[in-house]
Amino acid sequence: MTDLTYRLVVRAARGLFRLLGLRIEVRGAEHLPTHGGAVLASNHVSFLDFLFVGLVGTRRGRLVRFLAKQSVFAPPLVGAAMRAMGHIPVDRAHGEIALRRAVAAAGSGEVVGLFPEATISHAWTLRPYRPGAAAVATWCGVPLLPVVVWGGQRVLTVGGRVGLRRGIPVTVLVGEPLHPAPDADPRVVSEQLREATAALLEQAMDDYPGRPRSAADRWWLPASRGGTAPTPEEGARLDEEGMRRADLAAAGRARRRGQ
Repeated sequence: MTDLTYRLVVRAARGLFRLLGLRIEVRGAEHLPTHGGAVLASNHVSFLDFLFVGLVGTRRGRLVRFLAKQSVFAPPLVGAAMRAMGHIPVDRAHGEIALRRAVAAAGSGEVVGLFPEATISHAWTLRPYRPGAAAVATWCGVPLLPVVVWGGQRVLTVGGRVGLRRGIPVTVLVGEPLHPAPDADPRVVSEQLREATAALLEQAMDDYPGRPRSAADRWWLPASRGGTAPTPEEGARLDEEGMRRADLAAAGRARRRGQ
């Protein structure tokens, strides 16, 4: 794999960040080793999170192979680019296939990126974690790094929200790696990962330099922080509805391709 496509996309992403005037701060990238397999496990607040988390890799001279839902690979041009970059499609009905590919990638020395919440959280708080990221790190014996992105929801996220105002700050925090034992239960490791990520998320929100400009601009803050985002309970309902709609749309596209 030459990774030429990936490097061109990285260059384009940096151009996009400059065009939008984003103030991106990446802290803790030194926790990612410069060689060997590793797993980056991030929270999920925006459609651009993979670009922000990818910056952790480029700061260390690494390219991150992300697991992404199958629908992202559906458009011919985008799908071809995603495959050329070594990203891994996830079919929710057959997630074990993507998991095996992720294990093969991490085991061969690649950095694998996952979003254990499986979808964007409407509440901006952490959803329950699926154990895939922990399983890959445990089975491969590689570091498992908690990552948090905060502020990306102000740029492009669910509900058709797009922020084109220049100068929006985006924070990316990387925590100290977990090193699960070979015989560890991935479900237990996943809970440890979630706890570490939750602490990082609180830190990111505490240190975040941006403030709402008005009462109407409090939508990007969790309810627990005085924002107008849905409560975790209401957010979970919206998350599930969104995943059901996505699954139905994917099934429809599959049927049309089979005709």
